Amino acid sequence: MKISIINGPNLNLLGKREPEVYGSLTFEEYFTTLQIKFPTIEFTYFQSNIEGELIDKIQEFGFAYDGIILNAGAYTHTSIGIGDAIKAITTPVVEVHISNTFSRESFRHQSYISGNAKGVILGFGLKSYELAIQSFL
Repeated sequence: MKISIINGPNLNLLGKREPEVYGSLTFEEYFTTLQIKFPTIEFTYFQSNIEGELIDKIQEFGFAYDGIILNAGAYTHTSIGIGDAIKAITTPVVEVHISNTFSRESFRHQSYISGNAKGVILGFGLKSYELAIQSFL
């Protein structure tokens, strides 16, 4: 099984950015624990602060992988292009958020991804990624 994890803007700052919301681990540290916990899955990981690069990766993996876990960060609420990219591919996508976006500012309640995703997992911290992985098993 091949699963790609794609993270959007500012997620490169995990471990430094608002640890009370996002925790103290970097994503790279957490990614290593996922690889150990799920040794039979071939994972790829990509992070970018640039919307077009995220779309390129969605298209690259979107016809060859068994699943994509996408945390598009703030682009979730603004990017019609990312939503369209997910609609265009055949690989199922699970939208993930570390925080509960519905307990935050009202503009974070809108997602251009959810309508085209297999499902949405939010509010469980980094464990949200593990729950998304389980949805593909």
